Amino acid sequence: MKISAIRTTPVLAPLPTPLRTASGSIERFPMVLIELETDAGVTGRAYAQSYLPELLPALHQTVAGLGGMWMDQPLNPRDLHELLRRRCRLLGMKGLAGMALGALDMAAWDAWARSCGQPLARLLGAELRPLRAYHSVGLYDASSVVKVAEATAAAGYAGLKIKLGFPTLSEDLAAVRAARHALGDGIALMVDYNQSLSATEAMRRCRALDEEGLEWIEEPVLADDFEACARIAAAVHTPIQIGENFHGPAEMRAAIAVGAMDLVMPDVQFVHGVTGWMEAAALARAASLPMSSHIFVEASSQLLCATPTAHWLEVLDAAAGLRRSPLVIRDGHLHPSDAPGIGIEWDEEAVARHRA
Repeated sequence: MKISAIRTTPVLAPLPTPLRTASGSIERFPMVLIELETDAGVTGRAYAQSYLPELLPALHQTVAGLGGMWMDQPLNPRDLHELLRRRCRLLGMKGLAGMALGALDMAAWDAWARSCGQPLARLLGAELRPLRAYHSVGLYDASSVVKVAEATAAAGYAGLKIKLGFPTLSEDLAAVRAARHALGDGIALMVDYNQSLSATEAMRRCRALDEEGLEWIEEPVLADDFEACARIAAAVHTPIQIGENFHGPAEMRAAIAVGAMDLVMPDVQFVHGVTGWMEAAALARAASLPMSSHIFVEASSQLLCATPTAHWLEVLDAAAGLRRSPLVIRDGHLHPSDAPGIGIEWDEEAVARHRA
């Protein structure tokens, strides 16, 4: 079975509400939808995404360009992954090239699993199982976060993650306490600073949050400042979570080496796809690190089933407005798709409406 075509479609995926962070707001998610076709009639589906619509044309061209290197190649996902790594050795696999590799790798594994008639998790040797899921939302102040927390509890999530990074610590604390009160007992609360603090300010705020009963504090400083992360992790009691900005498994290995985090959450696109995720999962197991996911909920739900130290599944369902089928969340858990592959089928009318 060989690759006969790779079709790419740039879209601006709709969101129910804008996603506000300490660094700006995302109105719609810029994505490149990928369809990897084979000469056996099997089509693999995945997507790449960037946060900035201004970068969507560049991401689109990068996915299409690197995908073209796979034409007429046998559908062997690990070999295809290594082919792109070799071809891009002089360029490196960070930034757009790494993002494209991750998305194309997902599409190749999706096609392979579909050709075997199995969900990806089973193809990786794991059974499908319910995954503890949390609702991931934006930056809300103490008054507006109450409604979000109540909706999270009503929807059956086991946890809620809110963004922080207000101008003052007192505003951060007020939002946390309002969310905690609205959630009630039994629902976890996480916070995410999205790299918005200096090392000194991060230390101050993380220490102040230590008494709030948080599940974790995420990315308090720049994602690649592993030394600062390690100092904060050593100084505070609340677990420090990083990983969504690891560009490949090698960066995760470097972060582990300096003790940069208590918990880890790779992004399946940035960590170089299914192939990179499985390498990351092996690193997490060796280091006894609980491993959660970052967006890409369709692929992540399959991969966490095959992750020995699986922790939480993040639900920020960026592609919901383009898929045919909704997620299934019940009793605090997401139930992964049992369809062959990753479980993505596009609503073609929705895709056409939101094409960029």
